[in-house]
Amino acid sequence: MGKAQRQGYRAGWAAAVGGAAALIAVATVATSDAAPRHRGPAQSQKATPEAQPPSGGSPPGQSAAPAANQAGPGIDTLAPHVFIYEADTDTVLYDKASDERMPTASMSKMMTAHVVFKMLKDGKAKLSDELPVSEAAWRTQGSKMFVPLGAKVSIEDLVRGMIIDSGNDACVVLAEGLAGSQASFVEMMNKEAQEMGLKNTHFANVDGMPDPEHYSTARDLATIALRTIKDFPEFYKIYSEKDFTYNNIKQGNRNPLLYKDVGADGLKTGHTDEAGYSLTASVFRDGRRIIIVFGGEPSMKARAQESERLIEWAFRAFQNYKLFTAGDKVDDAEVWLGEQPKVAVTVDKDLVVTMPRGSRKDMKVSVSYDKPVPAPVKKGDAVGEIVVTAPDLPAKKAKLYAGADDPRMGVMGRMATAAGYWIWGDKH
Repeated sequence: MGKAQRQGYRAGWAAAVGGAAALIAVATVATSDAAPRHRGPAQSQKATPEAQPPSGGSPPGQSAAPAANQAGPGIDTLAPHVFIYEADTDTVLYDKASDERMPTASMSKMMTAHVVFKMLKDGKAKLSDELPVSEAAWRTQGSKMFVPLGAKVSIEDLVRGMIIDSGNDACVVLAEGLAGSQASFVEMMNKEAQEMGLKNTHFANVDGMPDPEHYSTARDLATIALRTIKDFPEFYKIYSEKDFTYNNIKQGNRNPLLYKDVGADGLKTGHTDEAGYSLTASVFRDGRRIIIVFGGEPSMKARAQESERLIEWAFRAFQNYKLFTAGDKVDDAEVWLGEQPKVAVTVDKDLVVTMPRGSRKDMKVSVSYDKPVPAPVKKGDAVGEIVVTAPDLPAKKAKLYAGADDPRMGVMGRMATAAGYWIWGDKH
């Protein structure tokens, strides 16, 4: 033991005698390897320093933007912008130019709908409210739900017309009726984008018609989709409806995945000459939710084929592995000057990781914390983290929490412990 180190221990012993702050040892890292399905304590050791769709079959608080790291191998695709994301584990499965600006076409209606949903949830409007159809709305070009000039249409019908029919006219009626003008509603959309943390998104209109100041990215569109799913489950289900009849005109949902038996339940297609054929979709099956965004396909048929191919690849190539259940004991952390020498550390929610199926055999699990943890320790205190790694994958990290209280020992006990540590190097 060096002179400076011994002086530090003596200072800590003196503090313990005086009832002051406990001596904290130099931080070390404890690591452990666990089997993929390990559910008990991990052993620690010290580490060294659009158009009409085809007919056919039928098909979950604020969230941060999806992670930036891609997990594992990719897949070839001609689409210029692609983002595939495992929602529950915050894992990017595929990323191709996801942060480059792209024209969004009607996929931007997800934000128009999001603002409407927020007003409904906040009680600023009701589904039964009726809004007037202005001449501007009636004359709106592009895809329509065909609202009659001068009519009053319920918000419920307008929302379905916007989502299922991709009606530009429905968007304008909603914007004018709820915000007074399209410009005011667009301000609300851009404010919401800022609150979501969308750094590469700006809206110039409510329907996605081409405009140089109207753009987003595949990653940002995935964030809008995820927020819609989590914030408005009561309204999100509209995205899964396959058709809507208004004014005696029946139109089908343009999302091609709704007509495949893949578990799709949303969201929105888009098409302009500039944007090509695009899609933001969400698929939920086998307890997993995957969001896919891509743009720039040359045809409606190519969009339908590529969406099915990419989503099937995502479910086939990757698997979710549950390592610990909330409350499971992960390890025992040493406690300095506690009534008990160790305290169990746990995770506060299920720890599930997504990785390529072939990477599981090389997965490693380690825990790290300042060692020892100074007493007193309260149940629920954050005391370290667990890190899951595998070759060519970004590390998955989660906080570790004390699983029980460990009060600070009394003065005499602290004196004896500190003295023993000073003399023999015994922490306990």
